[in-house]
Amino acid sequence: MSSTIKRPLVIGHRGAAGEAPENTLASFRLALAQGADGLELDVHLSNDGEIVVCHDATLDRTTDGSGRIGELRLEEIRRCDAGAWFHESFRGERVPVLAEVLELTPPGVLLNIEVKDAEGSAGAIIDPLLERVNRQGRLRDVVFSSFDHKCMRELKRREPTARIGLLYAANLADHAGYAALLGVAVHSLHPDYRLIGRDDVAAAVAAGLCVYPYTVNRIEALRDMIACGVTGIITDFPARLAALLDG
Repeated sequence: MSSTIKRPLVIGHRGAAGEAPENTLASFRLALAQGADGLELDVHLSNDGEIVVCHDATLDRTTDGSGRIGELRLEEIRRCDAGAWFHESFRGERVPVLAEVLELTPPGVLLNIEVKDAEGSAGAIIDPLLERVNRQGRLRDVVFSSFDHKCMRELKRREPTARIGLLYAANLADHAGYAALLGVAVHSLHPDYRLIGRDDVAAAVAAGLCVYPYTVNRIEALRDMIACGVTGIITDFPARLAALLDG
Protein backbone atom coordinates (compact mmCIF):
# COMPACT_ATOMS: atom_id res chain seq x y z
CA MET A 1 0.00 0.00 0.00
CA SER A 2 1.40 3.41 -0.97
CA SER A 3 2.57 5.56 1.92
CA THR A 4 0.47 8.40 0.51
CA ILE A 5 -2.75 6.43 1.02
CA LYS A 6 -4.10 6.19 4.54
CA ARG A 7 -4.97 2.67 5.63
CA PRO A 8 -8.78 2.21 5.47
CA LEU A 9 -10.74 0.71 8.34
CA VAL A 10 -11.75 -2.92 7.96
CA ILE A 11 -15.51 -3.00 8.59
CA GLY A 12 -17.17 -6.41 8.84
CA HIS A 13 -20.46 -6.45 6.94
CA ARG A 14 -23.07 -8.04 9.22
CA GLY A 15 -20.00 -9.36 11.02
CA ALA A 16 -18.10 -11.74 8.77
CA ALA A 17 -21.10 -12.59 6.62
CA GLY A 18 -19.07 -14.49 4.05
CA GLU A 19 -17.97 -17.04 6.63
CA ALA A 20 -20.64 -17.05 9.34
CA PRO A 21 -24.41 -16.49 9.58
CA GLU A 22 -24.96 -12.78 9.12
CA ASN A 23 -25.90 -10.51 12.03
CA THR A 24 -25.29 -13.17 14.69
CA LEU A 25 -22.97 -12.96 17.66
CA ALA A 26 -20.90 -15.72 16.06
CA SER A 27 -20.44 -13.59 12.96
CA PHE A 28 -19.46 -10.51 14.96
CA ARG A 29 -17.01 -12.51 17.08
CA LEU A 30 -15.39 -13.91 13.95
CA ALA A 31 -15.05 -10.47 12.37
CA LEU A 32 -13.34 -9.14 15.49
CA ALA A 33 -11.04 -12.18 15.62
CA GLN A 34 -10.12 -11.56 11.98
CA GLY A 35 -8.95 -8.04 12.77
CA ALA A 36 -11.99 -5.93 11.91
CA ASP A 37 -11.75 -2.31 13.04
CA GLY A 38 -15.51 -1.98 12.88
CA LEU A 39 -18.76 -3.90 12.59
CA GLU A 40 -21.74 -3.13 10.38
CA LEU A 41 -25.14 -4.37 11.58
CA ASP A 42 -28.81 -3.83 10.82
CA VAL A 43 -31.60 -3.08 13.28
CA HIS A 44 -35.38 -3.33 13.41
CA LEU A 45 -37.89 -2.62 16.16
CA SER A 46 -39.84 -5.62 17.46
CA ASN A 47 -43.51 -5.46 18.37
CA ASP A 48 -42.58 -5.12 22.06
CA GLY A 49 -40.02 -2.37 21.52
CA GLU A 50 -36.75 -4.33 21.41
CA ILE A 51 -33.92 -3.39 19.04
CA VAL A 52 -33.44 -6.58 17.02
CA VAL A 53 -30.33 -7.17 14.90
CA CYS A 54 -31.42 -8.53 11.52
CA HIS A 55 -31.13 -7.32 7.94
CA ASP A 56 -34.51 -8.29 6.54
CA ALA A 57 -37.89 -7.09 7.73
CA THR A 58 -38.84 -10.76 8.14
CA LEU A 59 -37.19 -13.79 9.72
CA ASP A 60 -37.80 -16.03 6.73
CA ARG A 61 -34.42 -15.88 4.95
CA THR A 62 -31.99 -16.01 7.87
CA THR A 63 -33.76 -18.21 10.44
CA ASP A 64 -35.92 -21.32 10.59
CA GLY A 65 -38.84 -19.11 11.57
CA SER A 66 -41.04 -16.69 9.68
CA GLY A 67 -42.94 -13.48 10.12
CA ARG A 68 -42.31 -9.76 10.20
CA ILE A 69 -40.05 -8.60 13.02
CA GLY A 70 -42.24 -5.57 13.65
CA GLU A 71 -45.22 -7.85 14.31
CA LEU A 72 -43.40 -10.28 16.63
CA ARG A 73 -42.38 -10.13 20.28
CA LEU A 74 -38.75 -10.73 21.19
CA GLU A 75 -39.72 -13.99 22.89
CA GLU A 76 -41.06 -15.29 19.56
CA ILE A 77 -38.01 -14.11 17.64
CA ARG A 78 -35.65 -15.78 20.11
CA ARG A 79 -37.18 -19.19 19.47
CA CYS A 80 -35.81 -19.16 15.93
CA ASP A 81 -32.48 -20.71 14.96
CA ALA A 82 -30.43 -18.11 13.08
CA GLY A 83 -27.36 -20.26 12.35
CA ALA A 84 -28.21 -23.68 10.95
CA TRP A 85 -29.29 -22.28 7.57
CA PHE A 86 -25.69 -21.20 7.01
CA HIS A 87 -23.96 -24.33 8.32
CA GLU A 88 -24.73 -27.06 10.82
CA SER A 89 -21.80 -25.89 12.99
CA PHE A 90 -23.73 -22.69 13.74
CA ARG A 91 -26.92 -24.44 14.87
CA GLY A 92 -28.33 -22.79 17.98
CA GLU A 93 -27.32 -19.22 17.11
CA ARG A 94 -30.12 -16.80 17.95
CA VAL A 95 -31.15 -13.44 16.57
CA PRO A 96 -29.37 -10.99 18.87
CA VAL A 97 -30.56 -7.72 20.30
CA LEU A 98 -28.47 -4.57 20.02
CA ALA A 99 -27.48 -4.62 23.70
CA GLU A 100 -25.72 -7.96 23.18
CA VAL A 101 -23.71 -6.67 20.25
CA LEU A 102 -22.72 -3.57 22.20
CA GLU A 103 -21.58 -5.76 25.10
CA LEU A 104 -19.59 -8.02 22.77
CA THR A 105 -17.78 -5.20 20.99
CA PRO A 106 -14.80 -3.60 22.76
CA PRO A 107 -14.87 0.19 23.26
CA GLY A 108 -13.14 1.97 20.42
CA VAL A 109 -14.36 -0.43 17.73
CA LEU A 110 -16.56 1.33 15.19
CA LEU A 111 -20.19 0.23 15.20
CA ASN A 112 -22.02 1.11 12.01
CA ILE A 113 -25.69 0.64 12.89
CA GLU A 114 -27.90 0.63 9.82
CA VAL A 115 -31.49 1.64 10.55
CA LYS A 116 -33.84 -0.34 8.35
CA ASP A 117 -37.06 1.27 7.18
CA ALA A 118 -39.75 -1.37 7.50
CA GLU A 119 -42.47 0.15 5.34
CA GLY A 120 -41.98 3.67 6.59
CA SER A 121 -41.68 2.87 10.30
CA ALA A 122 -38.00 3.82 10.71
CA GLY A 123 -38.92 6.96 12.67
CA ALA A 124 -40.39 4.85 15.48
CA ILE A 125 -37.03 3.26 16.19
CA ILE A 126 -35.07 6.48 16.74
CA ASP A 127 -35.83 7.14 20.41
CA PRO A 128 -35.43 3.55 21.67
CA LEU A 129 -32.29 3.16 19.54
CA LEU A 130 -30.68 6.29 20.96
CA GLU A 131 -31.74 5.32 24.47
CA ARG A 132 -30.07 1.92 24.28
CA VAL A 133 -26.86 3.22 22.76
CA ASN A 134 -26.63 6.01 25.34
CA ARG A 135 -27.52 3.65 28.20
CA GLN A 136 -24.44 1.58 27.40
CA GLY A 137 -22.27 4.64 26.86
CA ARG A 138 -21.41 3.78 23.27
CA LEU A 139 -22.56 6.81 21.30
CA ARG A 140 -18.97 7.86 20.55
CA ASP A 141 -18.32 4.48 18.86
CA VAL A 142 -21.45 4.50 16.69
CA VAL A 143 -22.18 5.76 13.21
CA PHE A 144 -25.88 5.47 12.36
CA SER A 145 -26.64 4.99 8.68
CA SER A 146 -29.68 4.39 6.52
CA PHE A 147 -31.05 4.57 3.00
CA ASP A 148 -33.81 6.61 4.66
CA HIS A 149 -32.09 10.00 4.76
CA LYS A 150 -35.07 11.72 6.36
CA CYS A 151 -34.73 9.28 9.23
CA MET A 152 -31.04 10.17 9.58
CA ARG A 153 -31.83 13.88 9.59
CA GLU A 154 -34.43 13.39 12.31
CA LEU A 155 -32.05 11.23 14.38
CA LYS A 156 -29.40 13.95 14.17
CA ARG A 157 -31.90 16.59 15.26
CA ARG A 158 -32.93 14.54 18.29
CA GLU A 159 -29.31 13.73 19.24
CA PRO A 160 -27.01 16.47 17.85
CA THR A 161 -23.85 14.64 18.99
CA ALA A 162 -24.74 11.50 17.03
CA ARG A 163 -22.78 10.70 13.89
CA ILE A 164 -24.89 9.91 10.85
CA GLY A 165 -24.07 8.36 7.50
CA LEU A 166 -25.95 8.26 4.20
CA LEU A 167 -26.40 4.95 2.40
CA TYR A 168 -27.13 5.17 -1.31
CA ALA A 169 -26.76 3.47 -4.66
CA ALA A 170 -26.72 6.40 -7.05
CA ASN A 171 -24.20 7.78 -9.51
CA LEU A 172 -24.19 11.24 -7.96
CA ALA A 173 -22.54 14.14 -9.75
CA ASP A 174 -21.41 15.59 -6.41
CA HIS A 175 -21.38 13.21 -3.45
CA ALA A 176 -20.22 15.79 -0.91
CA GLY A 177 -22.64 18.36 -2.30
CA TYR A 178 -25.56 16.00 -1.78
CA ALA A 179 -24.61 15.47 1.87
CA ALA A 180 -24.57 19.23 2.37
CA LEU A 181 -28.18 19.44 1.20
CA LEU A 182 -29.42 17.45 4.20
CA GLY A 183 -29.33 20.51 6.44
CA VAL A 184 -27.54 18.77 9.32
CA ALA A 185 -23.94 17.68 9.77
CA VAL A 186 -23.24 14.39 7.99
CA HIS A 187 -20.35 12.27 9.22
CA SER A 188 -19.99 9.75 6.42
CA LEU A 189 -21.03 8.59 2.98
CA HIS A 190 -21.85 4.89 2.44
CA PRO A 191 -22.11 4.46 -1.34
CA ASP A 192 -22.33 1.36 -3.48
CA TYR A 193 -18.64 0.90 -4.26
CA ARG A 194 -19.34 0.56 -7.97
CA LEU A 195 -20.69 4.11 -8.10
CA ILE A 196 -17.87 6.13 -6.57
CA GLY A 197 -14.39 6.88 -7.90
CA ARG A 198 -11.10 8.38 -6.83
CA ASP A 199 -12.07 12.00 -7.56
CA ASP A 200 -15.40 11.59 -5.77
CA VAL A 201 -13.65 10.20 -2.71
CA ALA A 202 -11.04 12.95 -2.72
CA ALA A 203 -13.73 15.64 -2.88
CA ALA A 204 -15.70 14.04 -0.07
CA VAL A 205 -12.65 13.67 2.18
CA ALA A 206 -11.67 17.27 1.43
CA ALA A 207 -15.16 18.28 2.59
CA GLY A 208 -14.54 16.54 5.91
CA LEU A 209 -16.57 13.41 5.19
CA CYS A 210 -15.62 9.80 5.83
CA VAL A 211 -16.30 7.40 2.96
CA TYR A 212 -17.32 3.79 3.70
CA PRO A 213 -18.29 1.98 0.48
CA TYR A 214 -20.28 -1.27 0.61
CA THR A 215 -20.10 -4.34 0.07
CA VAL A 216 -16.61 -4.92 -1.33
CA ASN A 217 -15.55 -8.58 -1.52
CA ARG A 218 -13.48 -9.31 -4.62
CA ILE A 219 -9.71 -8.79 -4.35
CA GLU A 220 -9.69 -6.52 -7.41
CA ALA A 221 -12.49 -4.37 -6.03
CA LEU A 222 -10.84 -4.18 -2.61
CA ARG A 223 -7.62 -2.99 -4.24
CA ASP A 224 -9.53 -0.39 -6.25
CA MET A 225 -11.20 1.02 -3.14
CA ILE A 226 -7.90 1.12 -1.24
CA ALA A 227 -6.35 3.02 -4.16
CA CYS A 228 -9.28 5.46 -4.13
CA GLY A 229 -8.33 6.48 -0.60
CA VAL A 230 -11.61 5.57 1.13
CA THR A 231 -11.81 5.89 4.91
CA GLY A 232 -13.06 2.37 5.45
CA ILE A 233 -14.32 -0.63 3.49
CA ILE A 234 -17.43 -2.65 4.35
CA THR A 235 -16.82 -6.27 3.43
CA ASP A 236 -18.21 -9.76 4.04
CA PHE A 237 -14.62 -11.01 4.37
CA PRO A 238 -12.72 -8.97 6.98
CA ALA A 239 -9.78 -11.42 7.01
CA ARG A 240 -9.37 -11.05 3.25
CA LEU A 241 -9.18 -7.28 3.46
CA ALA A 242 -6.91 -7.34 6.54
CA ALA A 243 -4.51 -9.71 4.76
CA LEU A 244 -4.46 -7.48 1.69
CA LEU A 245 -3.67 -4.41 3.79
CA ASP A 246 -0.96 -6.21 5.75
CA GLY A 247 0.57 -7.98 2.76
